[in-house]
Amino acid sequence: MAFMIGAIRVKDFSEWKKGFDENPGMRQRAGMKAYEIFQSVDDPGVVVVCAEFPDAETAKKLLQSDEMKEANQQSGVLEMLDMRFVERVDAANV
Repeated sequence: MAFMIGAIRVKDFSEWKKGFDENPGMRQRAGMKAYEIFQSVDDPGVVVVCAEFPDAETAKKLLQSDEMKEANQQSGVLEMLDMRFVERVDAANV
């Protein structure tokens, strides 16, 4: 499994979240298995999404797709701040 961890700047979190929620099919078709959404406590316009994919190439294809670019534009994404593709090497509950 691979994860895409992306920080984005949005115009309005509620508007962005509504747009995100309206596109489950796009995520499923792209192979996304699960996601978590975080919002900055210091800047509510900064959102971090951690999404699980079968592999990093699948995640990259979604990010580069015209469908994703259009969804980002329609939901008020202003800027992609940072995008990382990582694989889990360890995990624990403490």
